[in-house]
This record gives sequence, structure tokens and C-alpha cells, in this order.
Amino acid sequence: MDPILDKARAGRNLLERIVDKIPGFKGYQERELRRDADQLQREHLSSLLEQTKRMLNDVGVAATRSGSLDVINDIETARKRLDKAIARVRYADRGYSAFFDTVKIDEAVLERVYQFDLGLLDGVEEIQLAAQQAAQAVDVTAAVRAFIGRIDALDARLADREAILSGVK
Repeated sequence: MDPILDKARAGRNLLERIVDKIPGFKGYQERELRRDADQLQREHLSSLLEQTKRMLNDVGVAATRSGSLDVINDIETARKRLDKAIARVRYADRGYSAFFDTVKIDEAVLERVYQFDLGLLDGVEEIQLAAQQAAQAVDVTAAVRAFIGRIDALDARLADREAILSGVK
């Protein structure tokens, strides 16, 4: 199964385990655990992106010190898009629907979103790799533009996540 979800299940207290015995409540509790595990995963991803932002800042400092001022605009563009991606990951919809809401989030949809969020790690790792390559690149401008392309790809995946939750996909 999934280690984050298993960890959330193991962390339940005695009262929560007793309440699981109430008919119909266990499914509700499972959905809440899934949402909490999803939130933990996205918080982890956003912290990795924050680390990447620090690498990008180092690239900007190195470019300024070396006199490569033509790349600064691209670095600033990358920084803004990275900030947007961090916010989209961190504050993404949890797939919550209250008990009396007219639109309910199906548990199968929640599972798809959760698996989707687990797959976002690949995109975050690609962004981190692109930032490392930009820090070591001879042609910093091309490397930063490749970095921007990775951020845009992650942003497109986040739009797909929103489409899944809204029922479009």
C-alpha cells in the first residue's frame, strides 16, 4: 500500500479506532485520512520546490557576480513561475466535500487525485535536476529556459489535477 497513508492510519488514537466500528463512519474516516496524507505529500513537494528556489537564487547571484546580466530576466521569470507552482502545490484543493454539499467527491476520484499527487514527485525531481544543471551550465540562459520549461510542465500537470477534481477528466 502507500507508506504515507499507512503512517496516517497507524497514528490514529484509541477513540478514532473505536469510532471506526460505527457503521458508515469508517468510510468517512478513510476519506479524511486519505485527504490528510495527500496534504502531507503536497507539503513535502512544496518544501522540495522551496529548496529548488534557493538553488535558483544562487544561480542568479552567480550570474550577477560574473556580469551575465542578460540572463537575470529569465531567472526572474523562472522565480515567479516557481513561486506560482509552489503555491498551487501547497494550497491545492484537498477534494473536500461537506456532508450536505450537493456535489460530492467520489472516493474513486480521491484515490485518483492521491495517486496523481504521488506522481507529482517526478515533476518536482525534474525541476530540481534542471536547477542543478543551470547552476553548473556554461550556457546559463539556455539552462534557465529549460528550467522554465520544466516548471511549465509541472504547472500543466497541476491543471490536470484540478480538472480531475472538478469532474472534467
